[in-house]
This record gives sequence, C-alpha cells and structure tokens, in this order.
Amino acid sequence: MKTIQLVDNLGISNLKIVEQTQPQPTKKQVLVKIEAVSLNYVDLLVVKGSLNPNLSLPYIPICDGAGIVETVGEEVTAFKTGDKVATTFIPDWINGKPTKQTTDYTTRQGLGNIPGQLSQYKCFSANQIISIPRNLTTIEASTLPIAGLTAWNALSYSNLKANDTVLLHGTGGVSIFALQFAKARGAKVIITSSSEEKLQKAKQLGADLVINYKEDTNWETTVYQMTQGKGVDVIVDTVGGRNLDRSLNALRMGGYISVVGLLDGFQANIDVLALMHQQATIRGLEVGGTHQFEAMNREIEAKDIHPVVDRIFPVEQTQEAFEYLDRGLHFGKVVITF
Repeated sequence: MKTIQLVDNLGISNLKIVEQTQPQPTKKQVLVKIEAVSLNYVDLLVVKGSLNPNLSLPYIPICDGAGIVETVGEEVTAFKTGDKVATTFIPDWINGKPTKQTTDYTTRQGLGNIPGQLSQYKCFSANQIISIPRNLTTIEASTLPIAGLTAWNALSYSNLKANDTVLLHGTGGVSIFALQFAKARGAKVIITSSSEEKLQKAKQLGADLVINYKEDTNWETTVYQMTQGKGVDVIVDTVGGRNLDRSLNALRMGGYISVVGLLDGFQANIDVLALMHQQATIRGLEVGGTHQFEAMNREIEAKDIHPVVDRIFPVEQTQEAFEYLDRGLHFGKVVITF
C-alpha cells in the first residue's frame, strides 16, 4: 500500500511515497481504506517542523481523513464493513467539557506522536473514527474533523441567532464552513479577503457583505459603517496575533470572539481598556469532541450542507497540494485522494 512520509528531513520537498505492508486490525480495531485526506494549517506546521522541529522521522503526516471500513475487529460493535467514516482529531474527548486528560496532544493523529492519515490503509480504534453524514462523499467528509468542527463550535459557543451579524476573516476552510453554518442559521455574514475573486465566490455562497482588507486597511471602521455603528455580534478570528486586537475594535458591546487560528503567530497584545469597555467575551477553542461532531453531522444532513472543496490532488502530487496551501491559493479546503 502507498503511504506518504517525511523520510530524511522536514519540509514539503521531503514528502515521499513509501510502500508499506497493509496493516491488520486487532480485535479492538477497525481497518479503513482511506480515500481522501484534507489539509489544515496545522499539517503545514508539522511538515515544516514549526510545531515540532525534533519530529521523529520517518513520519506520516495529516490529521484529517475519511474512507470506508474494510475489516472490523471482533470486539468492535460501533462499525461494520462498508461504513463510511471520518477521523476524529481529539479522540478521547467523547462528551462533556474538555479536560487535560481527554484533550492530550499525544493522542492526536498527525501531530507527531501518532501517524497521520496519508496512508492507503490504516487501523483505528473505535474512538478515532466517526460515521460521516449520509449526504456527503468521503472526499467532502475528509474536510470535517478540524475545519468543520472548529467552525461549528465557534458559532455554537457564541449562541449565534438568526439576524445576528458574523465577521469572518479570510476564505480558508474554517471561515468558509462558518459562512455556510451561519447562513444556515439565518445570520448575516461579513467576510474579508485580499482577493476580489475569492470575495465574489463568498458572495455566491451567501456572504452578505465583503471587505478587501488589502485595499481597505481600516476595515474595522468599515465594519462599523456596515453595521450602522453597532459592530458585529460574533467574530470567528482565524488569524490570531495582532489581528485579535483589531477584531475587538470591530465588535459590538457585549459581543463574542472565538479565537481559532494562529496565522499571525502565537502571541497577541490586547487593549484591556477596550476589552473592558466593550464588555466582550473572548474564547479560545480547539476543534471539539465526538458529541459535538455528531451534532454537526446531524445539522449537515438536515440542511444538506456540502463542504467547499477548492482543489483535489492525487496522492502522487502531495507536495504540490502542500505548496498550494502554503501559498494561500485555496478557497475552502484542499484535498488529497488515493
């Protein structure tokens, strides 16, 4: 079977095809034929060594994938042969509030301790996979585990209601999922991008108002003008860093910011006086648990929501797929198929 591994060193150019023997599941495992994997920014950090410069090689990357169950261990009752499944990113967070134990980084596939999904066949424990929405293909479902669930919870935690206004930064996977989920709830959406082409695509998906932040460097003021001087109710901040303070300036009094991204770095300076005056809630979140994944899947089925897949690369073009993501060319998600 084919796998893609970082073999000799870190970096996109070191992703190589490696043939391996097909694994066999234990009594408590499920063997899945992986059909598609999707790329997230964290995968780029892993491959480049930004997340862990001492990553033990060789290593199979990518956190998210989907496929079809081939074989089921005799002690597994949750799945059967032929089931279409996607991976779970935080497998021990089944329900309830997150804890240090249930969200342990060492349990997460694709981050360095456990191999990721760039493998034609892979064995999983039952908590590492979930049934996909019936209206989706495995290509579409491969985009759900991180980007989809992050967007879902970013809006759910904010108690977003119909007619609320949401500000979304950029047109990557999380923002486009948030656009779709917000419109499904009857909310109004403002979205930013430096690309006019991408902004037009966002409008076609239902975005109500768009801002080219490259041309409009005072986009916070524009947001206030667009909201009749009130500011937005909810912001999904996929950028982080210095952008967080600017998001705060675009928020209505008593509004809510979900911080879900690191594109502008790991550190942020907040104007505490503005935070107090705005009486804002800023919440960091990290994807979600299986119970929330199930709730999201029910909504996707009920409202027939389909993830936006920008480009599909064959596994032989894995390097090209990562380069495409790295250059920020994508609108929605980038997928690799076997």
